[in-house]
Amino acid sequence: MEYAACQVAIAPLRAHPSDKSEMVSQLLFGETVEIQESKDNWRHVVCAWDGYTGWVDAKQLKRLTPSEFDDYAEHQAVNLSLVEGLMAADHFIPLTLGAVLPRYDGLRCSLGEQTFQFSGPVVTPGQQRLGSEWVVKIARRYLHAPYLWGGRSPFGIDGAGLTQMVFKIAGIRLLRDAAQQVTQGRPIDFMEQCQSGDLAFFDNGKGHITHVGIILPDCHIIHASGKVRVDKLDHFGIFNKELDRYTHQLRIVKRLLPDEPDAVVSENEDVKADELTGQGALFG
Repeated sequence: MEYAACQVAIAPLRAHPSDKSEMVSQLLFGETVEIQESKDNWRHVVCAWDGYTGWVDAKQLKRLTPSEFDDYAEHQAVNLSLVEGLMAADHFIPLTLGAVLPRYDGLRCSLGEQTFQFSGPVVTPGQQRLGSEWVVKIARRYLHAPYLWGGRSPFGIDGAGLTQMVFKIAGIRLLRDAAQQVTQGRPIDFMEQCQSGDLAFFDNGKGHITHVGIILPDCHIIHASGKVRVDKLDHFGIFNKELDRYTHQLRIVKRLLPDEPDAVVSENEDVKADELTGQGALFG
């Protein structure tokens, strides 16, 4: 088996080995893959985080040894800044929110033989939280990001990409598509039982799950529709005040976080958002 990591800020994951092919998802810097097949300058890969498959331009990947692949999975940090420069010896790479810093030691990370410096805020596995407040804060960082089919960054993101990235930063693995994510978590029977951080899923009227968002306090939802936005939510679905109508039909609500009374944020509950590794406060 061959392994690799994304060595550019954002790499398109395509349905077929062509630059003209549909972008089905994206890889962010530092995310790792297994290489299944090679065709000319393209590599068919399986994403380590979610098992999603697609074709990536080989020039956007850095080959890894099996030991490096395993080491990166155990020793990494996740960027918490919307965009932050990763400094190499002679250039910068603009890392987006959710990008991975392999072998991060508090100041430097490395990809293969190349070493980078990074001074932005990050979260490490020991600091990731499972509380709804933390999830909601992460989600709000993506507000007004434009909708982009297959996107996973603040420069363009789709509905399931938003939920996946928010929960990735919180340390929870979500699958890539809304129809896959709905198979995860515990069902919530009534809207009155929902809590912030629950996932609300919506169908197209034919029973197919086509959309997902994160429930916020006071019967609101954050989701990607045209852009990442906040709308009202009730047992019918999402109500868009600008359009003065319901735009999405609610199907089911699922919970991946602990029930609120028993929520555990981290081993050290005194850690604050601006005390995470790196410089600068995450949230104003």
